[in-house]
Amino acid sequence: MKLASYHDGSRDGQLVVVSRDLSTAHYASGIAGRLQQVLDDWNFLSPQLEDLYQTLNHGKARHAFPFEPKRCLAPLPRAYQWADGSAYLNHVELVRKARGAEMPESFRTDPLMYQGGSDDLLGPCADILCVDPAWGVDFEAELAVVTGDLPLGSTPEAALEGVRLLMLVNDVSLRHLIPAELAKGFGFLQSKPATAFGPVAVTPDELGNAWQGGRVHLNLETLWNGRRVGLVDAGPEMHFHFGELIAHLAKTRRVRAGSIVGGGTVSNRDATRGYACIAEKRALETLEHGEPRTGFLQPGDTVRIEVRGGDGQSVFGAIEQTVVVPQAA
Repeated sequence: MKLASYHDGSRDGQLVVVSRDLSTAHYASGIAGRLQQVLDDWNFLSPQLEDLYQTLNHGKARHAFPFEPKRCLAPLPRAYQWADGSAYLNHVELVRKARGAEMPESFRTDPLMYQGGSDDLLGPCADILCVDPAWGVDFEAELAVVTGDLPLGSTPEAALEGVRLLMLVNDVSLRHLIPAELAKGFGFLQSKPATAFGPVAVTPDELGNAWQGGRVHLNLETLWNGRRVGLVDAGPEMHFHFGELIAHLAKTRRVRAGSIVGGGTVSNRDATRGYACIAEKRALETLEHGEPRTGFLQPGDTVRIEVRGGDGQSVFGAIEQTVVVPQAA
């Protein structure tokens, strides 16, 4: 099934069930008002939502209405946890190689992961706010999962069983702030502004055979100012699958329902498939020409990120954002 959170003036929005083709929706208020409620009581509430979803898909829902992605908040507008991995080693290797650093062998066995801010997650059409474009605004097209409750020490296999939903992500980075932050030895903070998510969160069964081994075997498309810059395959080159990423998070702590775990910037070794973040394009340019030639996002630039299934239909809906410099308070 597909679930979204409509803006209703509250922080967490109103839960709606969305049809498979993203054409219609139906409020889920008779079952649950917020998505976090469903995640907290998944076994009881999700079958009821699934019944509504099937009724909606068959055109028999009496109070259905046209689905409007622009009315969507993030499926979880605020979450108990947002932890983003970096499972595509080609991305890691390229970025490090461009600055003259080798990738440690441990990166192949121990996932990279950082703890992001989860108190203010953006909807699919929210502006990318940047006070100073000189900070180097970059998009990062990714996929993420939402978990149920998982115990400390969960295995990768058990962790996969705990995946409740999948989402589309734009994990915005401020590239010129990153080096100084990492040099402090404490990780990202100011260099990672609010993250945006696609209109709908989907259960793994919606992907059919494309959901295999904890990976999404579909193409992720990125358009920058209307021009396609990437059509990368999210499946085969994901070194750590989502179960392994969740298990990494659960090594020393319990993982609570509603935790979001990202797979990192999708990246392919075949450069003809393009890129899912500007930093990777700049790394390739540096390796070829000795310096980057592509600039970062500027005010007024637009980014569109989308995944289509084997039938050509959008799986999560599209993230469509514009870079905006906020007015001074």
